[in-house]
Order: sequence, then C-alpha cells, then structure tokens
Amino acid sequence: MKEKIFDTIGSSLFIILILLIVSLFTLMPILNMIILGIIIAYGIKPIKNKFQSKLKYPSISIILSIVIVVIPLILLFAYTISVTIDLSYTFINNNHNILSQISFNQTTSIINSYIPTEMQSSTESITTTITELINDILKLFFGYFIEFVKSLPFVMIQVFVLIFSTFYFARDGYKVKSYVKALIPKEKHQFFGNMIKEIKTVLKSIFYGHFLTGFIIGLIATIGFLILGYPYALFLGILTGVCQLIPLIGPWPVYTILFIYDMVSGNYVRGGIIVLLFGFGLSLSDMYIRPTLSGKYVDIHPMILLLGFVSGPIVFGLIGFILGPLILGITYAVVKTYKNEKERLSLENKNVTI
Repeated sequence: MKEKIFDTIGSSLFIILILLIVSLFTLMPILNMIILGIIIAYGIKPIKNKFQSKLKYPSISIILSIVIVVIPLILLFAYTISVTIDLSYTFINNNHNILSQISFNQTTSIINSYIPTEMQSSTESITTTITELINDILKLFFGYFIEFVKSLPFVMIQVFVLIFSTFYFARDGYKVKSYVKALIPKEKHQFFGNMIKEIKTVLKSIFYGHFLTGFIIGLIATIGFLILGYPYALFLGILTGVCQLIPLIGPWPVYTILFIYDMVSGNYVRGGIIVLLFGFGLSLSDMYIRPTLSGKYVDIHPMILLLGFVSGPIVFGLIGFILGPLILGITYAVVKTYKNEKERLSLENKNVTI
C-alpha cells in the first residue's frame, strides 16, 4: 500500500499536475489576459490564413492580423475609458449629482395635463424616484470607472500581455494540442477530438452570432447617433453594442436613457419619436443579422450567455463581458461532448449485449 502511494507521488503525471497548479497560481494576476489572448488568436485565424496565402513569413501575417483586429479594439476600449473619465470628472464637479441642474417640472406638467387631478401628486413622487434611481446608477457606474483609472498602470501591463499572448498563440498554438494529447490516455483521444470540434463550433457561434452582431449593431447605432446630433455618439454606439450582447436586455437601456434625456431637455420629437423608432428598427434588424451570421452553427442557450455576461465582469472586471460567456460556452461544449460520449458508449454496450 505504501509503495503504491510513493509510486503515485513520484509518478510523472502527479509531478506535472503539481507544477501546473503552481504555474496557475503564478499566472493568476494576468490569467484573464492570457485566456483572452488564446480566444483572440483563434478568432483572427481566418484573417491570418488569408494573409499567409500571400505572404512568406507567418509572423508578418499574425502582426498584420493583430493590427487590423486587436489594436482597434484596444483603441476603442481606451476611448471608452477616456470618455468615461471625462464624464466622471463632470459628475464629480457637479457635487456628485449630475441631475441636480435638470428640472423635471416641465415634463411633470405635461404628464399632469393628461391625467386626473387626484393622481397628479403621484406623478411628482414617481418623477423624484426615477431621478434618484438614475442618480444612484450613475454614481455606481462612474465610481467603478474611477477605481479602474487608479489601476491604469496594471492595465498597461495586461494590454502588453494580451498582445504578446495573442501573437504567440496565433503562431504556436497548434503545438499545445500535441502536449495536451500526450497527457490523455490513448483510449480517450476520440473523446478529446470530439470535444475540440464541439468547442470550435460553440466559439464560432458566440463570435459570429453574438460578438459580430453586437459590433454591427453598435456601428449602425453610432452612425444613427451622429446623424441625430447626440454628443459622444461613438461612446453611445459602443454602449449599444455591449448591451446588444446581453440576452433579454439588448440595446434598450441606451435608447431609454436618451429618451429620458430628450424629454427632460424638451427635445420631444427626437427623443419621443425618432430615437424610439430607431431603437425599434435596430431590434428588428438584429432578428435578421444574428441568424444570418450564426445560422450554420449551434445556438447557445440564452441563459448560459446571460449568466456569462452578468458574472464575467464581477470575476474578471470589464474584460469579463467577453471572457464570461466564452468560458461558460466552452464548459457547455465539454459537458455536451461528455454527454454524447456516454450515450454512444451506452448504445454500444446495448448492441454488444444483444
């Protein structure tokens, strides 16, 4: 018995497992960027292959792909942070109450003209509640970003890790498969192959069906906000794209806030009619864009994506909006592969028994 214990402790797999656990703890502060680098490396693979067919050196193809895909994403992220910082300072300079100078009296008077006299007191109470609610949300939102600004030096390190992990996984990622395969018993190779196929399908579904859809909706929204004359149109478009990713919610929080903003500002035509019609039109276009992009891939259950978008930012920070749904999606793919493998083995055993 003791010999078996010592054999287990001294076995190669046990030593490898211990070293992997220690390495995982070592990489924990930047693990989210490494995971994101792996995912982006997989996402830019089609672009890299197109460049590779015309260029001699793989490294140049990868660098061009990073410049086309990753750098613009980082710049958009930096722009979003910069606008948020600007709005945060505005928020602070106005005594932490951005709504303090906004009067709802005009809007309340308009509403009161359409309702009975005995209900008019309730209108003021509801208006005050809405004002306080929006104010609290803004405090929470901007307070989070103020804390984020304090950690900017560490963010720069994470960006550095992201770019280089994307490059090296795009160039040498295929080697990882052979290392993982060496740790798996030979009889499990088929299961491992099926799992990889299922993960690829799920990743394509999330990329094309959700992230690319969110990007297109955000781009259309940015153009629409520019035409309508809203300040920070690009920022609003980015928020619309991010909200579009979240199942059951969609981009309506952005349109609702703009509607309230226009109602308070007295711009009833733009806020009361055009913005809502524009939002309704974008929601209808999503019903066409999403199935067109992801129709040939498996559809992920909305609950998985919703949980990923909600829990991801809590665990990983802002980048969790991407990592959360992807990690849960990959987990779903692995569990599904295991389920299919168990059903296949059960069917084979029944056939053998018969």
